[in-house]
Amino acid sequence: MAYFLQLLFNGVHNAALYALLAYGYVLIHGLTHRTDLSLGAIFAFSGQTFILATAFGWSVLWMTLPAALSFGLLIAIVYIGVGGFIVAKFIYAPLDVGNRNTVLVATLGLSIFLMELSRIAADTKDYWLPPLLASPVRLLGPEIGISLTQLQVINIAVAFVVIALGEMIMLRTSAGRIWRAVSDEPAASALCGIDPSKVRTQAILAAYGVCALAGFLAALYYGNVSFNTGMIFGLKILFITAAGGFSRPLHAAFGAAIIGMVESLWGGYFSILWRDAAVFSLLVFVLATRINVQDTERI
Repeated sequence: MAYFLQLLFNGVHNAALYALLAYGYVLIHGLTHRTDLSLGAIFAFSGQTFILATAFGWSVLWMTLPAALSFGLLIAIVYIGVGGFIVAKFIYAPLDVGNRNTVLVATLGLSIFLMELSRIAADTKDYWLPPLLASPVRLLGPEIGISLTQLQVINIAVAFVVIALGEMIMLRTSAGRIWRAVSDEPAASALCGIDPSKVRTQAILAAYGVCALAGFLAALYYGNVSFNTGMIFGLKILFITAAGGFSRPLHAAFGAAIIGMVESLWGGYFSILWRDAAVFSLLVFVLATRINVQDTERI
């Protein structure tokens, strides 16, 4: 029982990262109704930029570790902020009235560009952060022996606070009402004085910020984030949101959290080599079942 509980609590940490990514994805897709393949790349690019800038501050600028970490975080924020503005202006704005597949192809190209940019900047080397805040935090009492690291607890708390604040904004502020209005009827919203392009830019910046935060938290915990990891995370989030719907970011976050828990349990009881295959098979099954139910309801 203790082993199962430990896996379950470890899964909460995975669930927090997945939930952040899913929440950010729906902030964009729920508004633009376009498939964006760049979110996994933004997740990885944020983590890699943070690590690379931290390594530069530590080894070249001779900063202390806290200063180097702060420097890396600042550089990552600047890169993601500028990148989000460029994507909104030069990808989404020109392609808004075109075929929906054009955004998919454009964001795939953006993912490849970011991957190569990170590889060239790092000179095809892997840089690793030292273990941070790795002391165990005992859960459920010392006699049971269930624990998480301090960093895992912080990551879970940060993810919960960000999603809670996002939902509060969605449900209780004019910004949330405007997002829902543009998502449902962009033309009617424009007639009411709302600028859909401005709302889209703000949503893209918010989504990129949330996904970049997930990459930053993952980099702190794992010490390194590869682009392969980012692409896999991005594809899983795409399947999860397709199965759960794109209208509510919170629903997508809950679905992603469940997948994170399933992954943790699978890794504890079965071969980790088959984990991604099992998760994708489950997502395909859920997606196919949902589509079949919707077709039946229409009939």
